[in-house]
Amino acid sequence: MTVSYTLKVANSRFGGFSKLLFRWKGSIYKLLYKEFIVFVVLYAMLSLIYRRLLTEEQKRLYTKVAQYCNRSTDLIPMSFVLGFYVTLIVNRWWAQYTSIPLPDQLMCIISSNVHGKDERGRILRRTLIRYANLSAVLILRSVSTRVLKRFPTMDHVVEAGFMTQDERKKFESLHSDFNKYWIPCVWFTNLAAQARRDGRIHDDVALRLLMDELNLYRAKCSMLFHYDWISIPLVYTQVVTIAVYSFFAFCLIGRQFLEPLEPGQDVDLDMYVPLSTLLQFFFYAGWLKVAEQIINPFGEDDDDFETNKLIDRNLQVSLLSVDDMYQNLPPAVKDKYWNESTAQPPYTMATAAETLKPSFLGSTFDMRMCDEVEQSQPVEASPSMPRIQTPLLSRFFAAASPAISIKNFGRGSRGHPHLRRPRVDGGFPSPYPNCTEDPELVARIEEEETEDEESQASKPTMSGGHPGETRLPESSKTQRKELPLIHVKAPSSDSIGADQSEAWEP
Repeated sequence: MTVSYTLKVANSRFGGFSKLLFRWKGSIYKLLYKEFIVFVVLYAMLSLIYRRLLTEEQKRLYTKVAQYCNRSTDLIPMSFVLGFYVTLIVNRWWAQYTSIPLPDQLMCIISSNVHGKDERGRILRRTLIRYANLSAVLILRSVSTRVLKRFPTMDHVVEAGFMTQDERKKFESLHSDFNKYWIPCVWFTNLAAQARRDGRIHDDVALRLLMDELNLYRAKCSMLFHYDWISIPLVYTQVVTIAVYSFFAFCLIGRQFLEPLEPGQDVDLDMYVPLSTLLQFFFYAGWLKVAEQIINPFGEDDDDFETNKLIDRNLQVSLLSVDDMYQNLPPAVKDKYWNESTAQPPYTMATAAETLKPSFLGSTFDMRMCDEVEQSQPVEASPSMPRIQTPLLSRFFAAASPAISIKNFGRGSRGHPHLRRPRVDGGFPSPYPNCTEDPELVARIEEEETEDEESQASKPTMSGGHPGETRLPESSKTQRKELPLIHVKAPSSDSIGADQSEAWEP
């Protein structure tokens, strides 16, 4: 039976995984203990031979051989070879599980689209879903040893109720050199077409939906057959196996305790039990055994798929759905929250603390800006708006950034309504209550503004002047005079960089 420990690790706690280390069924100890014992015995034999039976000259020769073997272990890419192989095996293992055909979707479509409360309608629905289950049993007999032991012959399939005697004769009369798991699917399509002609299926849309779902079901049966037929290339499995066995063959010789070749040479600590080597064997050989166990999950290992239980479940649930549950509906009534605009299911005392937690509204919902008023004012883009240049980019350009130029502050403020500050005699408050004013800077900005107005006034006007002269409309002049200026305290050179500090000087 499949080993399930999901409940044991539902909550992360101290020593949660440690408790799993003492389980025997489905464990790595049960899978690896025989190979581990063989490795330990061989290592102990070589150690005794080296320590007790070899002469000094033989020990010198053995030391050189052991050093060579120890260096050779670094040439075998164990982590890469094993890691890639096990990843491939695990992906294939999960894909095989998802390819097991389940009749849940098909039985719902049959129950809702094959009509008739009489005996004929009931026979049609039960026969259709039985054909689907028969196809699954036939393919699982071909790939799973457990199912084959349960249904070794077609007589056992007939006795189990998946097939009638007449259907068996039809099945065996069709000769084919290949697996015939698809024959019940063809019977299904023929019977569905007959039900459409008899009016049991009301329209072609329902028939098409039924056929599409059957094709998906048959495709899963086909995938199981192909997973069993097409294995991982044998050369890859051989490479991985040889790499692991040769690695530990070198370790048997190269990881032994060695006496020094020369007098006075440093001697390694004599660990009679090589813990690091044994752990390495446990990890690498265990990795290989994991791949060996799950490369075919339709066997009889502890963690292989429970195919016989799946067959029992699928047959029982599908027949219940298409027969007893056909048009067997509970009365439709008003639900408990009929008169409530917001449904709130109750909590038990064990989960009452969850009601105190606020609902998640987005990761930026509770973000608070430092200058909330400034950030919330709308900005209208216009061609006269100055192009902002970051301090980092300004280092690569000779000209100062127009965004931080004093002169451009006076002019650019006209294009930024949310940055305007009224004069003292203005009618609305400043959006910068925390900003301090520099009188010297303000005087400089007002002086530049006066110069701009005088230069504009000295230009030729459009009305009342010489031909070709231009003048701004009076409304524009009035509007311009009413535009406020921004009053910003000049930052120090440390905050904007030495190359831009000159732009802030009045």
